[in-house]
Amino acid sequence: LTNNGGLAGLVMNAAGTLGFAPEPRLHVDIAGLGAFLTNPVSLLPRTPASGARYLPFPGGFLLHTGYPNPGLETVLRRNVPRWERSPIPVFVHLLGQSVDELASMALRLEEISCVMGVEIGFPKDAERELVRAFIQAACGELPVIARLPFDQVEALAPAALAAGAVAISLGAPRGVLPLPNGHLIEGRLYGPALFPQALGIVRSLAQVGFPVIGAGGVYSSAQAQSMLAAGALAVQLDAVLWRGSRLLLRDAVNIPPTQ
Repeated sequence: LTNNGGLAGLVMNAAGTLGFAPEPRLHVDIAGLGAFLTNPVSLLPRTPASGARYLPFPGGFLLHTGYPNPGLETVLRRNVPRWERSPIPVFVHLLGQSVDELASMALRLEEISCVMGVEIGFPKDAERELVRAFIQAACGELPVIARLPFDQVEALAPAALAAGAVAISLGAPRGVLPLPNGHLIEGRLYGPALFPQALGIVRSLAQVGFPVIGAGGVYSSAQAQSMLAAGALAVQLDAVLWRGSRLLLRDAVNIPPTQ
């Protein structure tokens, strides 16, 4: 998962944070990452979720987007040339709605020489059999990372790894917040308040020997170092990358060696 074997290669962006391809004009120094993960990609186009999609709360925010994207073939047509020029490995995050759909997407990506691997996202409330079937469908010539949500990761990780995933990454947990009119909005949770829970999950998975990529509430190099010290193979940055400062990434990738 690293481009140079150095400690900076242990930090990457989380899927959904930096678009579909490394972009030199972004506020983030892409070369400082160990790998680039694309926004989630589905076989067919998906439109944005309707209504309120961003709700803050103390310590973070709720985000509900519907994972909009133009579909796999359009993503490939627009971005493969940029992936080929990327200074770091590119992993494509795939959203599968069925086993056959996911298998066809993974097979298509095997034809793209600049794609170094895939990360698989799962439908809400996925069960062990679905996770196992999705991972088996995606496994082929490319390494597969299974992104599992906080509240399901310890239950589903054994099935994902047994099916062929090379690592588990932590997807954002889900929650519900009310609008002023009382209507409840469900979405993914981000922000510094998630870090203690995320660190606990990383430690639990690492203690039983599971390869885990830490994520959730990481806003500093000290927190990234804590993830690595707890046994994480690497650390994904999410909402901190939207703050608009290259200094934040520079701080996060300058991680001192674990003692």
